[in-house]
Amino acid sequence: QLYLIESGGGLVQLGGSLKLSCTASDRTFVPYQVRWFRQAPGKEREFVARLTWSTNSTNYDNSVKGRFTISREYAEPTAYLQMDNLKPEDTGVYYCNQKHIDRGPSSPNYWGQGTQVTVSS
Repeated sequence: QLYLIESGGGLVQLGGSLKLSCTASDRTFVPYQVRWFRQAPGKEREFVARLTWSTNSTNYDNSVKGRFTISREYAEPTAYLQMDNLKPEDTGVYYCNQKHIDRGPSSPNYWGQGTQVTVSS
């Protein structure tokens, strides 16, 4: 079964930066859409950023707009989330979600196991 792999999380101080990566276990699967979500302890999972692969269009939750950048790389393929000017409220487990090009909007949602991001004040 296809699964996603997130990496790049870690421990940073207020104002620091991290770059998360997301790849699929099967390199023949090209994304139709990539989304990043995050979940803090005791809170519901929330949307962070979205990228549509074919058009490279993006959008962001207002809480991260201007600080986070979602991007793509055709090799592998890989999706990234560059996070700058991190705040303690950005702390949580970050999950990658993809739909794939073969079925477009009708594709199942594929998830990774998450990567921990912790921002200290």
